[in-house]
Amino acid sequence: MRKNKTENLNQLIHLFLREQGLETPYNEYKLVSAWPEVVGQAISSYTGNIFIKNQILHVEIKSPALRQELLMRRTVLKDRLNQHVGAQVITDIAFH
Repeated sequence: MRKNKTENLNQLIHLFLREQGLETPYNEYKLVSAWPEVVGQAISSYTGNIFIKNQILHVEIKSPALRQELLMRRTVLKDRLNQHVGAQVITDIAFH
């Protein structure tokens, strides 16, 4: 038996998160969780604390040389992370 007004479960969840004001925190969580997958295990192993504040991803990097390399690639990383989540979550990345 099929109902006339059926909706995709994914769309319903997305709508619920938006209505409850949870869409942004959920997207931020997905982006922070995606860091190891996007940058790879080698870079991720030199990463410390990661958090988002005011649409800026803050990443603690334990190697000064790697920090410098990532600074040069931060625009590409920002775009890849946002693309991975499927939303414009961050506008910049700060490495500490």
